[in-house]
Amino acid sequence: MRKLLYVPIIHSSADLGTIAAETEKKGIAICGRERWAAHQQTIASFWGALFKFFENLQPKGYKVYQDGLVADGEMGMKIVADGVKRGSKNYEIIDHLIEGGAILVKTEDIGIVMKEYKSVKELAKARTFIGKTIAYLKYVCRKNKTLEERDNYVAKRIGETLKENETGILFIGAHHNVVDKLPGDIEVIALKERVRVLKYMKGYYFRSKRAERDKLADYIMEDVGANIER
Repeated sequence: MRKLLYVPIIHSSADLGTIAAETEKKGIAICGRERWAAHQQTIASFWGALFKFFENLQPKGYKVYQDGLVADGEMGMKIVADGVKRGSKNYEIIDHLIEGGAILVKTEDIGIVMKEYKSVKELAKARTFIGKTIAYLKYVCRKNKTLEERDNYVAKRIGETLKENETGILFIGAHHNVVDKLPGDIEVIALKERVRVLKYMKGYYFRSKRAERDKLADYIMEDVGANIER
């Protein structure tokens, strides 16, 4: 039996690179400064809870798969190191796992990832109304197809590289649906429920009721994996 620890993640600003500033600006415009600040605190607590879990894991021999990771080996390690320098808690956890003997595995195809990144960057940088409209339409047209391509590729990579009696860890954005595409003999252990993480994210941008947002935020921030064998 193969096992996969599945972590549906929420990206922090440190993970967004060149589009972080524009994303924050748009987040404040949509949510308001106070609610955006609360959202950032929730994300920080989310990563703190994950770090606490992985800090106590014995990861020797585990294989690590990461959202957007287009290389392993020396280049993959450089990507991890750069992420740590930017202050990414995601990459800090991965760095910690590698120090404990985990193995970094190329997870994504660079060509497919760059297609999506180009669309997101165009959308973030658009300034005029017409420019924003065109960028948004392009993004919507490409989004579902590219996301499907990425998910299929990631599932295939895990299926090919995770061997019998091995355990993997997948960190990937909650909007991805990789789990349903994995081979049936892989036991998936979710550290968070993807549906609830997605619901939380959408609630912040689409103004769900405050009581519902707060309840989901509490779930996002609570400790993870209490009943998982480590």
